Amino acid sequence: MSQTVKALSGGKFEVSVHPAGELMPAFGVVDALEKDTIEMAQSAAYYFAGKDPIFSLSCAVPFGPTTLQMNAWKDHGNGRKLLDAFFAKYNFKTASGGNTTTQMGGWYRKEIKTPGDLKGLKMRLGGGIFGEAMAKLGVVAQSMPAGDVYQALEKGTLDAVEFVGPYDDEKLGFNKVAPYYYYPGWWEGGADLEFFVNVKKYNTLSAENKAILDAAMKVAAADMTSKYGAQNPQALKRLVASGTKLTLFPKAVMDAGFKASMEAFAENDAKSAEFKKIHQDMRAFQRDQILWNRFSEFPYNQYMNSVKI
Repeated sequence: MSQTVKALSGGKFEVSVHPAGELMPAFGVVDALEKDTIEMAQSAAYYFAGKDPIFSLSCAVPFGPTTLQMNAWKDHGNGRKLLDAFFAKYNFKTASGGNTTTQMGGWYRKEIKTPGDLKGLKMRLGGGIFGEAMAKLGVVAQSMPAGDVYQALEKGTLDAVEFVGPYDDEKLGFNKVAPYYYYPGWWEGGADLEFFVNVKKYNTLSAENKAILDAAMKVAAADMTSKYGAQNPQALKRLVASGTKLTLFPKAVMDAGFKASMEAFAENDAKSAEFKKIHQDMRAFQRDQILWNRFSEFPYNQYMNSVKI
């Protein structure tokens, strides 16, 4: 994004990039935007669900939209408008920064054959509504940096971890200490990472620089999503070749996850009229997307999965 801004402006407009921890801790960016300490950030909104569950709706929620569906809802449905109206209280607006696409269901030291196998499972996982749903299934959530997970799995102080997908997971070596790799990650049908842009600073930009920044963010978003599309299959082949046991979640486990998730959504709908408004708009849009998918990508992919090319 930064490189594109510089190129499009002929070097007249630049965005300096700072890794997490340089200006502030990774999870301090929303507070910094609110206080005008920084002008932009790139993150996953669901990391801030502790402030308000609505944050999760901007990134990924259990049994939520896929990548194409999320993009359509945000860009051509009511998604971006509704979410940015909420984020205004934190002094920022959003733009998609790239989507990881449907994630994997994580690494496990033991097989998960029934919903009962999840009870008491110590798992490193994200919070928010996903955490609420997993708690209903008896999972004991563990919060720790990704870099600490390998050792915890190796020692047995952690039973499982969900992270992203083959490309990212392979680099962290989870396959060496947790042999079972489950799919799909029903809690992240398409995790949309985002740019958070300080509204006050954005409004001071010239029309030209606004257009440059908007275009650069779109370029970066498309690049990241296509990179995952290119890298994940190759990483998955390497993982399976190394002995990873690629395993589909049993339907009973998926059904239990769906039931627990819908209960968590109903509870949040009841607590917050604003959450309910955005959530129900997302679901209405998703229902139409599922209808269209029945006649478009689903039958096409189903056939292509059955033939050799």
